[in-house]
Amino acid sequence: MKIIILAGGCGARLWPLSRTHYPKQFIKFHGKSKSLFQDTFERSLMLASPDDIYVVTNESYKFLVMGAVEELGVKFSEEQILVEPVPKNTLPAIYAGVQEIIKIEHEIVVVFPSDHIISDGNSFAALIKASIPLARDSIITFGITPDHPHTGYGYIAPGEQRENGFLVKTFKEKPDLETAKAYIDDGYYWNAGIFMFHTKLFIEEVKRYVPEIHLAFAEGGSLKDCFSRIQNPISMDYGIMEKSSRISVVPAAIGWNDLGSFDAFYDVFEKDSSGNISNQKTISVNATDNLIYSEPGKLVAAVGVDDLIIIDNRDALLICKKDQSQNVKDVVEILKLQDDPRTEYHIEDYRPWGHYKILEEEKDSFKIKRITVHQGKKLSYQLHHHRSEHWVVVRGMARVTIDDEVKFVCAGESIFMKPGQRHRLENPGKIPLEIIEVQMGEYLEEDDIVRFDDEYGRK
Repeated sequence: MKIIILAGGCGARLWPLSRTHYPKQFIKFHGKSKSLFQDTFERSLMLASPDDIYVVTNESYKFLVMGAVEELGVKFSEEQILVEPVPKNTLPAIYAGVQEIIKIEHEIVVVFPSDHIISDGNSFAALIKASIPLARDSIITFGITPDHPHTGYGYIAPGEQRENGFLVKTFKEKPDLETAKAYIDDGYYWNAGIFMFHTKLFIEEVKRYVPEIHLAFAEGGSLKDCFSRIQNPISMDYGIMEKSSRISVVPAAIGWNDLGSFDAFYDVFEKDSSGNISNQKTISVNATDNLIYSEPGKLVAAVGVDDLIIIDNRDALLICKKDQSQNVKDVVEILKLQDDPRTEYHIEDYRPWGHYKILEEEKDSFKIKRITVHQGKKLSYQLHHHRSEHWVVVRGMARVTIDDEVKFVCAGESIFMKPGQRHRLENPGKIPLEIIEVQMGEYLEEDDIVRFDDEYGRK
């Protein structure tokens, strides 16, 4: 059995927690020790070895994937991370993974989105194994029995029973509330977006219903070449699942939630006696059924408010009614039209070597960051034309290269780089290295960097 993990989405409905360069699948929500991607990878290991797992993502997330797997202590080849040159939705991504798999052999494949919560992973692994016979002549989607009418999910109408599932009678798009109630009364399932199939059958159905995808890959070349031949993005649901007659649904009681919007948090995280969910200290007075998410160390007081979502980052504040959380994506679209970088970046950003947080900044004057470098990691060898950098070590020991000179800087000491000097920061120690960086200059943007190797320190 082979696994394809889709890890390219940006989670716009969870802004401002989820942003383009640090999306929801890599966030450790609500004090959890693992991200959604890490949970998905560990579930995959219940079914396959690391050599049989493929991750499809984009260039911006490649290092996040590698860092997340490394944190799990799993040895995973970089060759098994397939980088989409441009996003083309789920069907091309899945087909790219299948093409990589059949270079070795045709096999049963399970496709996992990387941003779902599944609380009963053991039961799900057993269900997948039990579904192997059905997957040999049917493309399987896993269906969740609804516990309430939800307007944010697609629905599946089951037909004739087959082995441990049913033939799919029809797929239904996201309904309004009254239609969702009717679907539940008629025994419909939620569409979980998790697929299982044999590679030969899948390729046959792609040839039949979406031949342009097959031809784009049949002509050969790099993944960039193949994707360039695909004119329009197309989803797995629209391209195959809603057209093929060889589709089955297997009911799955697995504690599933796609965490697709903030109202979904209510099905997952623990509430207090007033029905409130909070990640930090919160004082609630006559306030019920609220979701309050704030920066560490910040006290939030909620008085006389109900059914609100309050997400307070240092650079963005979201307030909305719970039943409006599906529309948060509209805020993101407005900000993108305004070229606002707050759709793209957090004040805290994660890199192959660690992470940094912007503490203070003034445009075209200065920027102050707290930088954490993991043990044994190093930043790229680089220079800046228009800014100087002053590093103060607050924890650990830094190995600093400036031009051809190497210096070791201990906690409480500092070092200064002028504009135009080549420099590198490394952590040779056994504990995380933490520094305060003060940038000064008339131009402090990322494109002022000239790198002489990549962000893994490789030439």
